Amino acid sequence: QVQLVESGGGLVQPGGSLRLSCAASGTIVAIYDWTWYRQAPGKQRELVATITSGGSTNYADSMKGRFTISRDNAKNTVYLQMNSLKPEDTTVYYCSGDINTNLEFRRYWGQGTQVTVSS
Repeated sequence: QVQLVESGGGLVQPGGSLRLSCAASGTIVAIYDWTWYRQAPGKQRELVATITSGGSTNYADSMKGRFTISRDNAKNTVYLQMNSLKPEDTTVYYCSGDINTNLEFRRYWGQGTQVTVSS
């Protein structure tokens, strides 16, 4: 079994910063792409950023220049550094990892962490 556990969400003022973490545990052979998504109630899920096993990154246009995705392969962890946060960034953020275990290869999801940007 693989579990993804997120942390780092919370309340921050506009213009502030937060760093989200997502750690994978279990019988992991390899983690390929990591992706952060966000989804507000009643809205479609939105891709935030992706990082490949080779370290290539991709961002949604609205996050470019403000958010940075990174990974620590030794810790099976992905991070999302969020700067210059805006009220419209308020929502639940989810991590996903494309993970190869000794039984299968599939996408696993974190439980979500709430980010609230408000004064």
